[in-house]
Amino acid sequence: MITLSKVELLRGAKLLFSDANVSFYDRQKIGVVGKNGSGKTSLFLLLQRILDPTAGDVSLSEKLRIVTVEQEIPQSDRGALEYVIDADVLLRKCQDELTTAEANHDGMKIAELYEALQNIDGFTAETRAAKILTGLGFNEEEMAAAVNTLSGGWRMRLNIARTLLIPSEVLLLDEPTNHLDLDAVIWLEKWLKQYQGLLLFISHDREFLDKIADNIVHIENKQIKNYSGNYSSFERQRVSALAQQQQQYEKQQRQAEHMKDFIRRFKAKATKARQAQSRVKALERMQEIMPAHVDSPFSFEFKEPKYLANPLLSLQQIGFGYTEKQVLESVDFQLNTQDRAALLGRNGAGKSTLIKLLAGELTVNSGEVIRNKNLKIGYFAQHTLERLDGDKSPLQNLQKIATDKTQGELRKFLGGFDFRGDMALMTVKNLSGGEKARLALALIVWQAPNVLLLDEPTNHLDLDMRQALILALQSYEGAVVLVSHDRFLLKQVIDDYWLIADKKVQHFPGDLNAYQDYLLKSDKVGRSSKKVGKQNNQKQLAAMEKNIDKLQRQITDIELKISELGDDSINNMAELERLDTKRATLVKQYEEHEEQWLQLADVSQ
Repeated sequence: MITLSKVELLRGAKLLFSDANVSFYDRQKIGVVGKNGSGKTSLFLLLQRILDPTAGDVSLSEKLRIVTVEQEIPQSDRGALEYVIDADVLLRKCQDELTTAEANHDGMKIAELYEALQNIDGFTAETRAAKILTGLGFNEEEMAAAVNTLSGGWRMRLNIARTLLIPSEVLLLDEPTNHLDLDAVIWLEKWLKQYQGLLLFISHDREFLDKIADNIVHIENKQIKNYSGNYSSFERQRVSALAQQQQQYEKQQRQAEHMKDFIRRFKAKATKARQAQSRVKALERMQEIMPAHVDSPFSFEFKEPKYLANPLLSLQQIGFGYTEKQVLESVDFQLNTQDRAALLGRNGAGKSTLIKLLAGELTVNSGEVIRNKNLKIGYFAQHTLERLDGDKSPLQNLQKIATDKTQGELRKFLGGFDFRGDMALMTVKNLSGGEKARLALALIVWQAPNVLLLDEPTNHLDLDMRQALILALQSYEGAVVLVSHDRFLLKQVIDDYWLIADKKVQHFPGDLNAYQDYLLKSDKVGRSSKKVGKQNNQKQLAAMEKNIDKLQRQITDIELKISELGDDSINNMAELERLDTKRATLVKQYEEHEEQWLQLADVSQ
């Protein structure tokens, strides 16, 4: 379907591809991976013909409908649902022409447009769009809200929804999970598995890649290489290739020994048999894949916290809410040394709110927050990136909190986060989102916290950096509370899950597979309830329709009698008044029944 032959691509002075050859075929699901700056996004631009190769050829049919997510955050007064449907330009064109044809009473044109709408599945567009938005976390109120009233992250979800709604033969997705929570990621995963065209997606989410991809395209050393299988298969194939290089092989053996030692120590210290068994399996999986990241530019670890005492932090019967909404009620939550907890729950349930309460960024409305006198929190969230000094360099940002260290010591530390050479001296405001995230994490690591509160820490991080963060968290001695849609990270780091639902925080007894089952079961129960409600509504509608028909017949009968008496109205004045009064009563009943029917029919849609 699409072929790149001997492609060379220069962007400015940088050569991204040299003599690159690869083919993509219909119905393939291809994960695109590679280090930041290797050319993943440029490959997408080539496929969209936004870029032309410097040399070589990109062969694809002009008739292919290639769709990708718009990166600009929209500004619009349109309702969210209508904005999503607007993406289908052909549908909107047909709808506009139909409105004109109906106004002109053009029967032939109306019939033609009805057929056209049927052919493009236009009559189900609103239902399909609502289904996509529901999967991405929108409720009915948010679907009706004006786009401009939604936050930037939610408007990006709208762009994803628009992309999924538009008919296409080729779908290009660049980091589609970045603005989603775990529930939405699981839904998107299911949707993409059922996609019938060619899918290429850039992702640094290992679980997402494994679940969807049947091929991996790896961009490295200016080449585009295709590997059959999912991401785990790609890693095994790459391990085999790297193991043949002696110097790298020796390095990977040293890393493997380090992981084996950690596994032994973890087994000896583990007190929870079920969690320990699950964790050991995850660690052994980590050990297996480490060689695939032997050439990673990242190498760091958390310092041992100076103070470790129990409990580090506890919430006792706390409640929190905003003026218009209660978010959490009667929450008890305790954090001890080496606790590793992840927060689960649907979008808007209160995961980030609980993290902010633990971090002290919000004040509880009721209950008590008890903090150990030696508590030292390392808090990472997306808004922490904005708190970096944009006019300073990474080195200068670090010097603010490390005044007693030499520049050489600080530059060596920053090198572990790949801020080497001139990168350590660049102005922060000129760094990418991923580079800012690495710097924010570096500042947290330096301060040796005894509690880590991490809210979606892997957004914008590539696979090598995610791997380095996991390794660092494996041997971290403090407590961790994590919100993340990266299931691989959760499986490698987390021992316990806490579910936030119905304003409560409760321990979740299962693992991520059990949570996915819980979500499916909840959806089925919700659909079942809706189905029962819908069935009841349908019965009521049928009964009301019978009453409306009966009233209509009675009104018609009376109007016939009035018409018959009209020729001799003087002699039948009393009867006419009686019939007219009865008619007015029936008409009122008819209108009331019709209004009720319309309301109930609307609810039943």
